[in-house]
Amino acid sequence: EVQLVESGGGLVQPGGSLSLSCATSGFTFNVYGMSWFRQAPGKGLEWISGIGAGGLRKYYVDSVKGRFTISRDNANNTVYLQLNSLKSEDTAMYYCAKNRNVFGGAASSDENQRGQGTQVTVSS
Repeated sequence: EVQLVESGGGLVQPGGSLSLSCATSGFTFNVYGMSWFRQAPGKGLEWISGIGAGGLRKYYVDSVKGRFTISRDNANNTVYLQLNSLKSEDTAMYYCAKNRNVFGGAASSDENQRGQGTQVTVSS
């Protein structure tokens, strides 16, 4: 059974940073790309970042490019998302998800293979 457990969310002031983690189990982690999604209050699910199975190719939606960094540790079956320069519009539930194949792009993502999420709230 695929399991994805996100952690690291919280309340942070605008301009602050958070580090999200996603511990995985139940599948061969190092042959799948991984993605992060988010869902803001009253809005739909949004793909924001992905990483290929090898960890070299990384992808971002324009709204987070230059502020968020995705990475992975294949030895520990974990994917990370570093959130810097946070804005109020980044407030959302953040989910990690297992992609359909080795690729990390949005086209390979699968919103149905995501965890329970971790809440990020950006507010002064």
